[in-house]
Amino acid sequence: MQIAIAQLNPTIGDIIHNAQQIVTSAEVAASQNTRLLLTPELSLCGYPPRDLLLYPRFIDSLKQQLYAIAQQIPTEIAVLVGTVTANPHATSKGQKPLFNSMALLEGGKVQQVFHKRLLPTYDVFDEDRYFQTGDEINIFSLELPSPSNESIKIGVTICEDLWNDEDFWGKRSYEVNPIADLVTSGVDLIVNLSASPFTVGKNKLREEIIRHTVTRHQIPIIYANQVGANDDLIFDGNSIALNKDGVIVSRGKSFESDLVMVELDQNQNLISKSIGRDQPEIETTEEAEIFQALVLGVKDYARKCGFTKVLLGLSGGIDSSIVAAIATAALGKDNVLGILMPSPYSSEHSITDAIALVNNLGIKSQKLAIKEGMAAYDHILEPLFADTEFGVAEENIQSRIRGNLLMAISNKFGYLLLSTGNKSEMAVGYCTLYGDMNGGLAVIADVPKSKVFDICRWLNRDSEIIPVNVINKPPSAELKPGQVDQDSLPPYEILDKILDLIIGQHQSEAEVIDAGYEPEVVKRIMKLLSRAEFKRRQAAPVLKITDRAFGTGWRMPIASKWIINN
Repeated sequence: MQIAIAQLNPTIGDIIHNAQQIVTSAEVAASQNTRLLLTPELSLCGYPPRDLLLYPRFIDSLKQQLYAIAQQIPTEIAVLVGTVTANPHATSKGQKPLFNSMALLEGGKVQQVFHKRLLPTYDVFDEDRYFQTGDEINIFSLELPSPSNESIKIGVTICEDLWNDEDFWGKRSYEVNPIADLVTSGVDLIVNLSASPFTVGKNKLREEIIRHTVTRHQIPIIYANQVGANDDLIFDGNSIALNKDGVIVSRGKSFESDLVMVELDQNQNLISKSIGRDQPEIETTEEAEIFQALVLGVKDYARKCGFTKVLLGLSGGIDSSIVAAIATAALGKDNVLGILMPSPYSSEHSITDAIALVNNLGIKSQKLAIKEGMAAYDHILEPLFADTEFGVAEENIQSRIRGNLLMAISNKFGYLLLSTGNKSEMAVGYCTLYGDMNGGLAVIADVPKSKVFDICRWLNRDSEIIPVNVINKPPSAELKPGQVDQDSLPPYEILDKILDLIIGQHQSEAEVIDAGYEPEVVKRIMKLLSRAEFKRRQAAPVLKITDRAFGTGWRMPIASKWIINN
């Protein structure tokens, strides 16, 4: 029996188009004698739909399209579709109004509906806000193609349902273990339909837990994952099928839509059925993985929000350089505009390096000097600023002039403005509100500065894309004469390690100091991190590539006296 995985890229709320993707995948799969098609979690509405789930018309539209799909798919194929269903007992039992569900469609009808049993509420996940947990073991029987007249027993799990193996983690995160229930019920095959967001190294972890589950229970598993980007979340695909021995027999592409075939043989084991294609290659370096993810993040954010062109400020620095490279890979060189905005404090190499980048990428550029704008601000503010020293206020005015120019271009021509600040700067507040933070998408705001350098070196592995001088020169905002970042911050390789201990590993001040870092440096960084929260709250959406990003999963108070040090 042949089974297919539709590794889909849904757009949240575009229910009709998402439905058509499912129908088209079913038609292609059926033409290749496929008996069962798997689609990702919430494939009909896109994941995560968030507060769209509060609108009854949204839920009604999902129901209507689900029944329409059932009528449109070929009669010889069964399809599992991810959707949202109403909880009929919500009012009488005081439960949540909805279920995160998988619907089995076959023969023109909705044959069965299965509900997600484990609802994550950590990091970016907030499913308990909307959904009721399913309390039934999810199993269905599927008749094999004639002439066998036999059937197989398939267990259905939805994303998090797979992630509660106490033998793997050494603990339980939930009381229920859906996999163990399916094993006890004697299923022949387990499918997991997911919308699992990308973070660096997560694909390897997924494969480890699936392989552990397979080898522990000797039951094959097919894992179908969403691909694409929705707002700050990126989904990498990488759907896989593992046989009873824990061997991956089929794999979906990374960061691309795909249709993957696998076959269940007479021994209820999986064998490869990838017609006319080689197994996709998996990038082995963090730098490659991050770059691919961010390219997809920019491409889908622009497309799904209705933009065809983007712009950004080019300073000749490493951050704007890598964002320009990502944007070019995502949208093509003809759709990227770089704006050079030198001030009297800009070094000559900041201009020449930016021009070299423009030439390497082949993108369009425009130079707008801001000297006259600075003079105009000085004149306007002179009655208030007279007899004061040049300081942070004047430095930030330069950034805000640049931000205003970029927003004016964005408004005039309908370009999406990309902000270029990195995670290190966002963490300690070395970014200017209504200046360099302006934009509709923060492309590298979850990438530490030291990792930005690593990615740029990786990009240059075959030929120069990022000018070598951009990588080699000391980072500087160039807002006053001779300024470099290390005037007020520790070296980035040290700063980023400290930030990872605080942000990523939740370590206390004492623990970070015990790790070998200077007490005064640690105290200062923790103070800066806490004080910059109001800036992060006003930032553009941040493409998430780490386990702890400054996005929807970061929920720190602004008006707080607690310094992150305990």
